[in-house]
Amino acid sequence: MAIRLEFIDFIVPIATIRAKYPGGWAKCLADHANLIGGRVWYDEHLLRDGAMNPRDIGLLVGEWEALGFTPTVEADGQRVWQDVCVVESMFGGPTLPCNWLDVDPDLRIASLRGSDPGSIVGRESFEHGQIKE
Repeated sequence: MAIRLEFIDFIVPIATIRAKYPGGWAKCLADHANLIGGRVWYDEHLLRDGAMNPRDIGLLVGEWEALGFTPTVEADGQRVWQDVCVVESMFGGPTLPCNWLDVDPDLRIASLRGSDPGSIVGRESFEHGQIKE
């Protein structure tokens, strides 16, 4: 599966959420229940949140960092996304290199690298507040 991109996207692999989010995937879903089908949606590999401006995306990055996620690291002398990734699909893709994410800027979708994009999941795939396991 792949997730639909819009505006500025904040993406986290679900495997990373299971490992690092306090309370795991179930707690993450519960914490974001009121946003699912609004600005949050997910497929079997990725959770997407987002915003319409850089300030709000910066706040999201900070919130997840406070939860124990490592947003970026230095690799080969450059900063790269590690546990999360910010994508500006209208402007070409990830704002920093992200080795675990594939982005199709023409279709404005993202998928976990190595997975089959297949069907596309977006806000239209959920009723507001609906949690799908």
